[in-house]
Amino acid sequence: MPRPTDARTPMPDLSTRLRQQLGLAQPVAVNVERTEPLDFNGYTRERIEYPGLEGDVIPAFLFTPKQRAPLGGVVVFHQHNGEFHFGKSEVAGEVGDPFQAFGPALARRGLVVLAPDALSFEDRRGAVQGVQPDTYDWLQHYNALCHRLLHGDTLMRKGLDDAQRALSVLLQLAPVDERRVGIAGHSYGGYTALYHAALDTRCRFACISGAVCSFETRRLAGTGITLFETVPGLALDLDTHDLLAAIAPRPTLVVSGSEDKYSRDADAVVAKAGGSHITELRVQSGHALDRERFEAMVEWVVGRVEVRRVRLDA
Repeated sequence: MPRPTDARTPMPDLSTRLRQQLGLAQPVAVNVERTEPLDFNGYTRERIEYPGLEGDVIPAFLFTPKQRAPLGGVVVFHQHNGEFHFGKSEVAGEVGDPFQAFGPALARRGLVVLAPDALSFEDRRGAVQGVQPDTYDWLQHYNALCHRLLHGDTLMRKGLDDAQRALSVLLQLAPVDERRVGIAGHSYGGYTALYHAALDTRCRFACISGAVCSFETRRLAGTGITLFETVPGLALDLDTHDLLAAIAPRPTLVVSGSEDKYSRDADAVVAKAGGSHITELRVQSGHALDRERFEAMVEWVVGRVEVRRVRLDA
């Protein structure tokens, strides 16, 4: 049940409350190290690195359209799928699921795309780097939460600080109007996008896939909770519809499969959140993206920057 509050004292907005609960600071400017871009069909790609909150190095791919001025920009957060050896390289279309290759697809349509590795994935694993699996990948991801909990910290604080830094980097590097920049993600990346957009108004649009389901539905169905969301007391203060509502009035796409346990009641959550800012795509399918949803997400993201460009140029 919700915690009691003094009716005479206005409740802080969700962003303020969650930032206070997590101890999450406001976004900061970030120094970036860049490498020589590689040439691809319709875009260039460069590996960049920038510092994280704990002095760690965050590697990412930056995709830039060729022979045209960029329409806008988007940070794409990669999925989990139990494949800790895949991160930014799956978004690049080099490994894994071809329907996760948002980097090339969006860059060829005119967007600058930033795809960072999440903590304990690909080049941010402690024991090995690259795209080959390691026996202890899962344990390192588990420890990324547990060691923080021992010190009163959470994986969510680190993940959201990483997300804020990624958006800061994109805004620093992409030659686009800051009002045409947003975020997108599926599954683990979808959870990151959901919370990030609720907390950071620099996200001018958010595309969230495979990550909208109420806490109660997940509890009753015995659905696993990501380590990212494992925050003591989190469900006492908010639920998924609160996060979606907090993104308003910024355009938000919620993509879900009716047979996906991580999106089991996404339609009900969207209805409870309310607001004309949400576009819903619900298909009769499971968790893994298919061509229909992949292409719809690409079209929606491109459409958001095109609409904003027309409005800003008018």
